[in-house]
Amino acid sequence: MATLNITYDGMSADVPVEFDGHVADADIRRIATELVRSGGVPGLHLSQLHHEAFAHFVVDRFRGARGEERIYLRPKVPFGAR
Repeated sequence: MATLNITYDGMSADVPVEFDGHVADADIRRIATELVRSGGVPGLHLSQLHHEAFAHFVVDRFRGARGEERIYLRPKVPFGAR
């Protein structure tokens, strides 16, 4: 189980996701797009989100204090700007 944090348009939300092994950055972007479109991310539901909305976003990966995986999908610029 990992926590995926998505920052978009000045908003940020966490969603738990389960992966089988390592997931490529491109797949993280695709999964995030599907989650946001479907309403699977609390507070961040954009049903008309463009399929390449996260194409140039950065994927950061960290381990939490208890060893849990945290994945951050964020724009290359600060504060969630487009």
